[in-house]
Amino acid sequence: MRPVFLTVALLTLSNVFMTFAWYAHLKALNHKPWILAALVSWGVAFFEYMLQVPANRIGYSVMTIGQLKILQEVITLTVFVPFAWFYLREPLKLDYLWAALCMLGAVFFVFRSRWGG
Repeated sequence: MRPVFLTVALLTLSNVFMTFAWYAHLKALNHKPWILAALVSWGVAFFEYMLQVPANRIGYSVMTIGQLKILQEVITLTVFVPFAWFYLREPLKLDYLWAALCMLGAVFFVFRSRWGG
């Protein structure tokens, strides 16, 4: 269980950096040239990769690549929704709930063999 927990923790931290790299420039650098935003985003993304690569290596030791990918997507949505709401001041929409329910279905189908299904 330790590799799974470590994978989830590292992927969550990685996703925080990824979300800021991909979207924070829309608010923080929206009046700056796009090339500056790209360079800043690449700098932030470096830290994402420093967490994501070991997370995937650890996770792949106990999960299939499909399971690892679905886990990544669930974490991405879990990090993105609060980021969009708090940082970008985007309204919460029911679409996020429907997306989360679809992701739960994906989790079920990808992990069911692991759970004895």
